[in-house]
Amino acid sequence: MVALIRQAVTWLERWHGEAQQRSPLPGPVPLPPVAPAPRGLDAASLMEDLDPLVRGSYNPWHPGAMAHLDPPPNSASVVGELVCAWLNNNMLAEELSPLLSQLERRLLGWIAHRLGMGEGAGGVMASGGTLCTITALVTARHQRGLDGQQACLYASADCHSSLAKALRVMGLPAAALRLVPTDASGRLDPHRLDEALAQETEPILAVVATAGTTIRGAVDPIGPMADICHRRGLWLHVDGAIGAVCGLSQRHQGRVAHLGCADSLTMNPQKWLGIAKASAMVLLRQPQALADTFAAPLAYMEPARGVHGGDCGLQGTRPAEVLKLWLGLRHLGQQGIDELLDGALQRAQTLRHDLAPLPLVMPSGDLHIVCFRPGTAGSSEAWSRRTREQLLDQGLMLSRPLYRGQRYLKAVLGNPATGVEQIATVVGTVSASLAR
Repeated sequence: MVALIRQAVTWLERWHGEAQQRSPLPGPVPLPPVAPAPRGLDAASLMEDLDPLVRGSYNPWHPGAMAHLDPPPNSASVVGELVCAWLNNNMLAEELSPLLSQLERRLLGWIAHRLGMGEGAGGVMASGGTLCTITALVTARHQRGLDGQQACLYASADCHSSLAKALRVMGLPAAALRLVPTDASGRLDPHRLDEALAQETEPILAVVATAGTTIRGAVDPIGPMADICHRRGLWLHVDGAIGAVCGLSQRHQGRVAHLGCADSLTMNPQKWLGIAKASAMVLLRQPQALADTFAAPLAYMEPARGVHGGDCGLQGTRPAEVLKLWLGLRHLGQQGIDELLDGALQRAQTLRHDLAPLPLVMPSGDLHIVCFRPGTAGSSEAWSRRTREQLLDQGLMLSRPLYRGQRYLKAVLGNPATGVEQIATVVGTVSASLAR
């Protein structure tokens, strides 16, 4: 095993050294054989098989990788992933992960407290933000005594697709998701929310505030929404998959003010802090609600000192993903967290400033996401496709989301390797495309 790891490290060093010369989005690469060979392969042959897979994969290490919420991984979290795999502990039960179960409870309790959710707050990790959101909303439904009943969910018109999936999982119709209009800044309008809630005739399982919408990075007014929920006795969930990490920094917690008012909250350190995937969590002011909702007998396990991890969510068997989160945060330190947030926000500000003189529609945002399209009449579909291809030819990858019936180009500025050169090239290419 040690010999194989050494071989892998040698190849990783090679791949990493070449990453900035390879495009963020590779061209076609033939897939290696998928079936097991008649006899097992040695380390060198395994690395040869891996090589085309690496070269054919999305390349977050390139400074032009600005399309999505996927920065290069934190190096210590990569080591944590390796150690996690070697330990092969199972977070299903404390007997199978004795110290790591304690680590998860302690670390998530610290994060929840740091975000303002209170001394007793805590939660559980799960494989991605969608699963965390489903976990939170199933918990909300159970805590409100609505299991098996028709109920509805209120959220911003720009909310994430995971809410629709949560409704499907709970056996609720798509129409149970009530979309509240946003203001000019892309934030849910709390006055419109309050009006809609006053007229609702079905039970309400939760209200969802989004701390960082996917396309423009808007943060809903969590404080006013919390006031409404408190007055009406409703559960408030915050989808903070993108923006909640700002709450870990004193310099930037104002961007996501009042996170601590949430009954439940989703956060994904993989999206901005670069913790290797998957790294996501659901946090609750009263984490015992997770066990109240999901606990099932584990008669084949010794009793836990607290609550088994498998009793705290939809997942039973799961790896100790807390290890890479803990190691990555220890590696970054508070200064490193602040610097990652500072850098991304500054790059976004620079891009916005440099694009501002151009004839573009550029919706405002609160985080490190910049989206834009031409302001003149014409096909945003054709323009966005053509301009994206021109950017890709120069090693710059932006995404092309559909937002309110129009195609935009979107840059996510969370990649620390992205510099002023790449930003200037984006601006120059967009400017030239508008002149045609």
